[in-house]
Amino acid sequence: MSERRRPSSLRELLAKHDTRPGTINDAVLCAEKQLIAAKVDSPRLSAELLAAKAFGLSRLGLIMRAKDKPDDANLTAFRELVSRREKGEPAAYILGEKEFFGLTFRVTPDVLIPRPETELIVEEVQRLFPANASFAFADFGTGSGALAVALAHEFPAARGLAVDVCGHALEVARQNARANGVEERLAFQCADFTRLDFPVASLDLLVSNPPYVTESEYAELSPEVRFFEPRLALVSPEQGLWHLEALLPVARLALRPGGVLLCEIGSGQGAAAQELTRQSAYEFAHVSILKDYAGLDRILKVVLPSQKCGECA
Repeated sequence: MSERRRPSSLRELLAKHDTRPGTINDAVLCAEKQLIAAKVDSPRLSAELLAAKAFGLSRLGLIMRAKDKPDDANLTAFRELVSRREKGEPAAYILGEKEFFGLTFRVTPDVLIPRPETELIVEEVQRLFPANASFAFADFGTGSGALAVALAHEFPAARGLAVDVCGHALEVARQNARANGVEERLAFQCADFTRLDFPVASLDLLVSNPPYVTESEYAELSPEVRFFEPRLALVSPEQGLWHLEALLPVARLALRPGGVLLCEIGSGQGAAAQELTRQSAYEFAHVSILKDYAGLDRILKVVLPSQKCGECA
C-alpha cells in the first residue's frame, strides 16, 4: 500500500486549510449557508443584497462577476454584514435602504421597513385619480415617507402633508422626499394624528398605514420585527383597531365631499374594521375592504358623501 501523499511545500499545506472563498460566488454561497443555519428570513436574497453592497456591485453584477476572486477588504466587509444579518438584524437596516414602488428609500430603526402590500394604497390612488390630477392629500403615520413620497412622485400636480409622531422618523421622511425630488410639494408635521386639529374639508385624499398589530400578534412576530422595528409603529390597543377608530373623526372633518380614506389594516381585521366604520356616527357614503394579491384583507376604503349627488364614488 502506497503512503498517503504529503504536502510538497508550506504553500500547499496552507492552501489545504484555507477557508477563504475562491470566488465571489463561493462567498455568496457560504453566506447563504450561514444564514440558513441562523434561520433568518430569505437567506439567499439577504446574501445577495449584502454581497452587492460589500463588493460594490448590482445584483446583475454579482452574476456577471461571479467567478472573480474577491478583494480582501471587500470580503472582510461582506463577512461583517453577514454577521449582523446572522444575528437577526433586517437586511434593510444593514443596507440602510429599501425599495418601495420603484423608488429607493432610506430606512433607519426609527421607521418601519416599507412592505410590498402597502403599495396597494398607491395603486388604488392611481385608479381614483388621473396621473395629471391636482389634489391635496395627507399621509398619517408616514414613517419613512414611503406613501407620501410615492404619491407625490406618481402625481406631479399633487401636494401633500406627511405626519408622524416621531421627529426622527419625520426627518427620514424629509430626506427621502428630497432624494426622490418631491420635497417642494410635501409639508412635514410632527404630531399625533389621533389628536390632530386638522383644517376642515381641506383634503381630497387621506392615506395611512397606522399601527394595527394586537399585543398577542406582536408576541408571535418574528424576532427580526420584534427586536429591531419600532414597536410604537406596530402595536395598537382594542384588538388592533384603536388607531383606526381615532382616525375616523379626523378623516370625516379633513376630507372634502367625495374625499377618500385609504387605511391599511391587518389581514384578519376586514370585517371588524368595516363594521366599526359603518357603525360610527360619521355617515360615510361607502365603506369597503380591498384585498391584497394573496386574497387577504388589506385596505379599508372609505368614501365621504358628495354634496352634488349624495352618491359615493
